[in-house]
Amino acid sequence: MREPDRIIRLKTVLARTGLSRSTIYRKIAEGTFPPQIKISVNGSGWHDSEINRWVTDPVAWHPKDQFDEVR
Repeated sequence: MREPDRIIRLKTVLARTGLSRSTIYRKIAEGTFPPQIKISVNGSGWHDSEINRWVTDPVAWHPKDQFDEVR
């Protein structure tokens, strides 16, 4: 059985990537960084696995599409 994907908050993402807050949001707008997901009315976070994919290879990172999940 697969372990559930954790949701991590901005502080953790900043520490893992070494990027600034403004750089993360600029890269999200450019489509070169995983977008955050809404976890409550005032909160958002990122899938741990998506941040790990980005950290592994930031240049080749692309959003997963429905075909990637089937493979």
